[in-house]
Amino acid sequence: MQRALELATHGPATGVNPQVGCVILNATGDTLAEGWHRGAGSRHAEVDALSQLAPGAAHGSTAVVTLEPCNHVGRTGPCSLALIEAGVARVVYSVTDPGEQSCGGAKQLRAAGIEVQDGLLTEEGEALLGDWLVAARLGRPFVTLKWASSLDGRAAAADGSSRWITGPDARLDVHRRRAACDTILVGTGTVLTDDPALTARDADGGLLARQPVPVVVGRREVPTSAALLNHPQQPLFFDGLDLPGLLANLHQRGLRSVFIEGGPTVASAFVAAGLVDEYLIYLAPTLIGGPGLALGDIGVASIGEQRRLSVQSLDRLGDDIRVVARPLTT
Repeated sequence: MQRALELATHGPATGVNPQVGCVILNATGDTLAEGWHRGAGSRHAEVDALSQLAPGAAHGSTAVVTLEPCNHVGRTGPCSLALIEAGVARVVYSVTDPGEQSCGGAKQLRAAGIEVQDGLLTEEGEALLGDWLVAARLGRPFVTLKWASSLDGRAAAADGSSRWITGPDARLDVHRRRAACDTILVGTGTVLTDDPALTARDADGGLLARQPVPVVVGRREVPTSAALLNHPQQPLFFDGLDLPGLLANLHQRGLRSVFIEGGPTVASAFVAAGLVDEYLIYLAPTLIGGPGLALGDIGVASIGEQRRLSVQSLDRLGDDIRVVARPLTT
């Protein structure tokens, strides 16, 4: 299973499909074949591994796979059926598939007389699947809310200026994380105030190979001169009145992760709606004061209603501190 997890990382970490690896073993535990999923429309990990074997060579074998074999027909056929037809005798997997359409592979395999074992290295498997697993379970993209602020919680000065609160190391980290997400979301207020390009760039300002899809939320008109209109990806626009509907729309488009970099209005709306799965906060060793808070009203009227978080990591980037936290209920 450790090897299957390693193989899975060869596949794309973004997009509609998960990273999956598979190892096929013979009766004595020797490896017959290995495979992984290379992205939407390509062979799934199990089929990729089976394709390397001659007809009948997998008979009586064990398939070790990081995710429960799928049981539906999409761009490719069901992996459960492929394993059955190949004569595999045993299937071991790490994480149960939460998808409404793709789940049920284990049941299908057992019905065909194949021995099935689940839950092997589940913690490692879920860590690998990351945002895809959350998106599959919730039926919406995984939402990361990012902000950079002073130690007193200000994301901007009284005049609205906010460049730069954090240093170059923190800013470079943000760009790398942008590139790792499917979409980057801001409000029209941010577009009108800062005119951001919403691209992911390297230390020299060049575009990274992978760019998130810009998503703009709000009812104000975006000027035709806006920098984001020159983005390598086609921007998407929403009025922001229905945030769950917005996320459902993105999920239907095959976008599984959202990186929010909007101002306090957009950020607070997502927090208040309970739609943030991860907080990415960069704290700079500075004090600003004034009204430019990173968050506004999030629906907390008393201390008993505070939104407690679990800190996942705490790292220093140059002079700044990066905090990654998640809601205790996620």
